[in-house]
Amino acid sequence: MAKEILYKYNPETDNFERYYPSVGSRIVTWMKTVGLSLLIGFVLFFLIFYCFDSPTEENLRSENRELRTQYKILNRRIENSLKVMERLQERDDNFYRVMMQMEPLSQIQRLAGLEQSSRYQEIDNMSDAALVSSLNRRMDLMERQILAQVQSYDQLRETIGKEKEKMSHIPGVLPIKGDDFTLACGFGHRKDPVFGHSKYHEGIDITSPLGTPVYATGDGKVAAAERRAGQGNFIEIDHGYNYQTRYAHLAEMTVKEGDEIKRGQLIGRVGSTGVSSGPHLHYEVCFHGEAQNPVNYFFVELGPDAYSDMLQRGENAGHLMD
Repeated sequence: MAKEILYKYNPETDNFERYYPSVGSRIVTWMKTVGLSLLIGFVLFFLIFYCFDSPTEENLRSENRELRTQYKILNRRIENSLKVMERLQERDDNFYRVMMQMEPLSQIQRLAGLEQSSRYQEIDNMSDAALVSSLNRRMDLMERQILAQVQSYDQLRETIGKEKEKMSHIPGVLPIKGDDFTLACGFGHRKDPVFGHSKYHEGIDITSPLGTPVYATGDGKVAAAERRAGQGNFIEIDHGYNYQTRYAHLAEMTVKEGDEIKRGQLIGRVGSTGVSSGPHLHYEVCFHGEAQNPVNYFFVELGPDAYSDMLQRGENAGHLMD
């Protein structure tokens, strides 16, 4: 390769004269060329690396987006499951355990084992640690609650097995059979049809044709079968175990005070005696002397769907008839 010959313009002679650069100037020129090349290379590398994804990076980003989407879906499902568990726990503590006169489970019992955080240290060091850790904590919470609920149901089953006689005394069925009735008024604050003001309704009003049979909802003993002001023909049954049921506005009574009663036994017929705006049965359930929502006690006779429908009807029914 021929050696490069350099020329430089000399203004004094107005000619281009041969130029012999020094070693230092050659090194400086070389360094400038190398530096400019490195700068251009760095800029190109930056643009390619940060502005354009490689096929592998694009796949990873796509997988990451999919994982985040799946996380959100799974997290939402866990949230819904936890809400279901809350409802199960509430029903377990406030109904099943109350019914069997058992102490409700404490939060310490339901969440035992979740106070240890060392198990999450390895997760916290992973990429997307916050998402993974949150998801695992929620799953652990749900698993713990499910385990506690299963143990609670096991305790209830064991208690019920020991107290089968008690179950027959608890008022757990509808006082009127078949579909020939309407839940006219539910439990709680309702408007009085006679005086117009709001009053606390301590039972439910079930409308049915005059003379429809009324049945005892649990084993027990008739504590009262008499005519009462406002309530008309009235029956009260003491079921033992701190439970009582009351039936008012009957057309007739087929039992008398002191009679031993079995669940499903005929005790009277629907009427409109006392203060009443039409034929119906006013039905109450009391536990420890306090009025309970009778709809909560129809669990023995109704399946899950029918029971859920009855709860809804009880909430919406507001036509007070007493």
